[in-house]
Amino acid sequence: MSEATLVTGTRQRDTAIVVVLCLAAFMAMLDVFVVNVAFTDIGASFAGSSLADLSWVLNAYTIVYAALLIPAGRLADRHGRKAGFLVGLTVFTLASVGCAMAPGLWWLVAFRVLQAAGAAALTPASLGLLLTALPPERRAGAVKVWATTSSFAAALGPVVGGALVELSWNWVFLINVPVGVVAFAAAVRLVPESRDESVTRLPDVLGAVVLAVAIGALALGLVKGGDWGWVSVAALVAFGVAVAGIALLVVRVLRHPAPVVEPGPFRVPAFVWANVTAVVFCTAFGALFPSVVLWLENVAGYSAIATGVAILPGPLMVPIFAMVGQRLARRMPVGLLVAVGNLVFCLGAVMLAWNASAQARFATDVLPGWIVTGVGIGLALPSLMAAATASLPPAQAATGSAVVNTGRQLGYVLGVAVLVAVLGTLDTPDPGTTTGFAGAWWFIAAAAGLGAVTALGLTPRRPDGL
Repeated sequence: MSEATLVTGTRQRDTAIVVVLCLAAFMAMLDVFVVNVAFTDIGASFAGSSLADLSWVLNAYTIVYAALLIPAGRLADRHGRKAGFLVGLTVFTLASVGCAMAPGLWWLVAFRVLQAAGAAALTPASLGLLLTALPPERRAGAVKVWATTSSFAAALGPVVGGALVELSWNWVFLINVPVGVVAFAAAVRLVPESRDESVTRLPDVLGAVVLAVAIGALALGLVKGGDWGWVSVAALVAFGVAVAGIALLVVRVLRHPAPVVEPGPFRVPAFVWANVTAVVFCTAFGALFPSVVLWLENVAGYSAIATGVAILPGPLMVPIFAMVGQRLARRMPVGLLVAVGNLVFCLGAVMLAWNASAQARFATDVLPGWIVTGVGIGLALPSLMAAATASLPPAQAATGSAVVNTGRQLGYVLGVAVLVAVLGTLDTPDPGTTTGFAGAWWFIAAAAGLGAVTALGLTPRRPDGL
């Protein structure tokens, strides 16, 4: 067999591995965007459900996902990323069946919690496998492909969800089953095992529990703060538990021989700033999609499938401008590129807020700003994720990606929480109501603008000694 044939075969296998791992990430993200479109129909199926109640279909998922990502990533580093990926994929797929068969809203929320646990296991493991299975020269490009899968999910999710909701909202969860089965079978055959051989003992169990409780308490406080009152006893207790937990976690990270979060990545400036920017950027991103979906269905009066088709142009900009961003990254610092993406995102949100109108004219009031936000997301998100993870050594890949994705999820939780607070009066929507949506879009614009500032701290350097 010639050397050229061997090289071609290796590249084909590497490409197949990228496809399999990205397919699982695509499934987890597709579920989020499909559920957004199904919100109204889920509420109609469960009589008496308010917007605040329905928000738990999203928030229960994001809270548990955020709380478990880092412990799951650390366990995958220690015990095997392939095993963690397959277990997470199995749990997510089976929980999707439970969601489809849920007899009530809170049963649905409970199965969403199980889905989140599965997603928390497969997400960092998939990115860790991607970084360790590929040669160094292909890793940065593969990470951008992995990050961009969420954009394809955003593009296809509303359309697929809208079509499935025409049958029944239950099908938006059942769609995960064939995808999960195919991804599992392909991963067993193609994906090589990897683990962090330098870790010879079980990561700090108490530290993992403290981390999960701290992140969960913070997310809960963000979600319920508007309902409880931001200075109520319940909210202060939730935030107090989060602060105390984080303080205790820092102590254990510095003293434990096998901490649940290695301190090494936090010495990398790109990693630190990527986490800060991920939280801010995803706060805007997390509020954007449900705000536009709710506007289309409750103000413009669109059906689920019409909403899916109307949403399509914005997300389609993301993969296109992700490729543009990849070319620009060769000519400009990554921090500047991410900052520009955030500014374009900010501009699109300003256009949405400025054009908010009681006449519900989608083509003139919403579509232009919606497309511009898609351009900004495409420029910012893949480069942001690549800058964070490419700065880390492969041994810390799963844990590092889990930290970044935890920041993303906390941003989503905060974005949905603010959106629910702003649109809380829309439990019985008035088609002429646009004030709440304008306020939400101004908030999104402000968050994206802040993300442009924090992105300037990104650097591609890796300090010595890691």
